Amino acid sequence: MSLTVCIFGQGYVGLPIAIALVNAGVDVIGIDTNSLKVSNLIAFESSIEDISSKDMKNAFGSGRYSVKEGVDFSDAFSIVLVCVPTPLGSNHQPDLEILKAATKDVGKSLKAGMLVIIESTIQPGTTRDVVVPILEKESGLNRDQFLVAYSPERIDPMNKKFTIKNTPKLVAGLTPEAAVKAKEFYSKFIDQVDMCDSLEVAETAKLLENSFRLVNISFINELAMFCQKIGIDVNDVIKAASTKPYGFMPFYPSVGVGGHCIPVDPLYLAEAARVVGAPSRFIELADEINLGMPTYFVGRASEMLGGLEGKKVLVIGVSYKPNVADVRETPVEALISGLKKSGAVVSWHDDLVKSWNGESSVALGSGYDLAILATPHDYLDLSLLGSVPVLNTRGSK
Repeated sequence: MSLTVCIFGQGYVGLPIAIALVNAGVDVIGIDTNSLKVSNLIAFESSIEDISSKDMKNAFGSGRYSVKEGVDFSDAFSIVLVCVPTPLGSNHQPDLEILKAATKDVGKSLKAGMLVIIESTIQPGTTRDVVVPILEKESGLNRDQFLVAYSPERIDPMNKKFTIKNTPKLVAGLTPEAAVKAKEFYSKFIDQVDMCDSLEVAETAKLLENSFRLVNISFINELAMFCQKIGIDVNDVIKAASTKPYGFMPFYPSVGVGGHCIPVDPLYLAEAARVVGAPSRFIELADEINLGMPTYFVGRASEMLGGLEGKKVLVIGVSYKPNVADVRETPVEALISGLKKSGAVVSWHDDLVKSWNGESSVALGSGYDLAILATPHDYLDLSLLGSVPVLNTRGSK
């Protein structure tokens, strides 16, 4: 009997996993509440750089992939993956509403013996104390009648070196049986699967991974501000320090961190720490520094031009990291907003994004008082700017 997996969420996490499973010979039912996304996928159109139209066509053509807006209770599947966003709310605090809604839908279709795996990033204790009770309530089953595991997503868009297959995968189970079943499942398409002692260990490990990055990037951004003040390039400092073969790992400056992971996940850990009376001051300070970087560069731009009122400024690169079209949580949005509030006439260029926030990318060229290099895509040819001065947010004197 063939294995059928139902994946809730067909975005940056769920879709690549779906394609990897299909390629491994597993039947996949993709679920997404976004009707436009579902229609686009059916038309072989993917909004994710790592998944091409050819990948989608092959997946559908194999007969092992289908996608729909909701669960069909006649669908036969034995494993459910939940890969939905866990963002921050308007109060800059963790928001689990999307996860809770997806879990309710899973519970309504849950049958005895099924394995449910949560991949979404969550606070320690969420799988045990939030997900499992919802599954029990919606299904009418007791927790000993189904299996629950947690396996945090580890997907880095456009990373050709570390893919789903060769990136080690963490798993943990509500019960030992659930952990073993989850490991057996992931081993079908991932080279290395490591088991954690508990759900909470796996949940916290994911938060540690991205908190580590936020803290270090924010520290480097502080160092970059210091280096600029004394007239040296922070990248020269990082290069020099990187010659040490032990005890050092390079991080690089920017206009701030973006994407759905690094600016979000650490705050899940900070909130969990606050609740138990062990506040994480490092994370809170790192978040403060990160959020302040766009304002810092608005100030730098104003210093360079002697004020921004009426000045034409071109912002180059608006995605959250180089060589992707993803603008989720991009710090460039705050940069542009700050420039406009200071009176600048702002245009932006990004051939990967093209259209964003009701505006379109403009061509690289002269005719500007200042260009700000926010996201350095590989394709960029800054010589097209002519004599326009460039403020490099990635480190310069």
